[in-house]
Amino acid sequence: MAQKLLSFFMTFFLLLSSADAPQETPPPSIPDGIPPLHVAGTVLADPQGNTVRLKGVSTHGLAWFPDYVNADAFRTIKEGWGANAVRLALYTQEYGGYCSGGDREKLKELVDKGVQYATELGMYVILDWHILSDGDPRAHQDEAVAFFNEMSRKYADHTNVLYELCNEPQNSPWQTVIKPYAETVLAAIRANDPDAVVIVGTNTWSQDVEDVIGRRLADENVVYAFHFYAATHKESYRQKVKNALAAGIPVFVSECGLCDASGSGGVDENSAREWFALLKENHVSFLAWSLCNKNETSALIKPDCAKLSGWAAEDLSQSGKLFRDAILDG
Repeated sequence: MAQKLLSFFMTFFLLLSSADAPQETPPPSIPDGIPPLHVAGTVLADPQGNTVRLKGVSTHGLAWFPDYVNADAFRTIKEGWGANAVRLALYTQEYGGYCSGGDREKLKELVDKGVQYATELGMYVILDWHILSDGDPRAHQDEAVAFFNEMSRKYADHTNVLYELCNEPQNSPWQTVIKPYAETVLAAIRANDPDAVVIVGTNTWSQDVEDVIGRRLADENVVYAFHFYAATHKESYRQKVKNALAAGIPVFVSECGLCDASGSGGVDENSAREWFALLKENHVSFLAWSLCNKNETSALIKPDCAKLSGWAAEDLSQSGKLFRDAILDG
């Protein structure tokens, strides 16, 4: 009898311990048939050498507009807009940011969900370390190394994941600040994923892409970010892109808008058309800012639209309609 009681209590204890134990996160699904990308000259290419141009949208801050990270939203921009990529914007220092009191586990869950949805839809996905008010990417370098080490271990077998190391540095010279930072973070990624395409921001809100000329990172699968807002950044900024491309720098527009640089103000359709023509002519990838209904001109969804997917033309802002057309345009 005593032996049976002992066996009962041991079994009960084991069941109780198992219920309380933290459950492991299921392994992420592996993409089926999404070709890996590499840098070929100034463009991205698939294993057969065919040029691949990524076109899609960026989320707004994951902490602020989490509901737009859903499978139906991504399906809408893929099937209705012709998009093949989505960017997950993980703010670092802003309110609720990853390095400023935000719930890191919930933010990483959103990243994981975004990767899962994009993978299931056959889309590429960019993990964006979205520095902004921090300016100097070294402000949270240790956190960046830890984050990208974790993500690149998790997604090393994902051919559709790209890593963006620093959204918009400011007052951070390329040679003495951004490049050494990128080398450090890149080493953490390459220890796990030697082949993924990595995007590195440039100084002055990712507009000084010319600074990279003659001073590229010693990694063949790195592209260099350029951001524009069409109502503010016009011909002199388009010339920056032209100069960089002419020097063989692979330029990647990981964020762009059609209004002014504040994210508001009027849309400049003439400047937008010139930007779209330049990007198309040179096979430059671009991601539109941003997938949300925030009451500002750059939001792709109208502020009075509560839909989280399945947007009709009347649900889109002026920016949304123009970007949808540009993404659909080959």
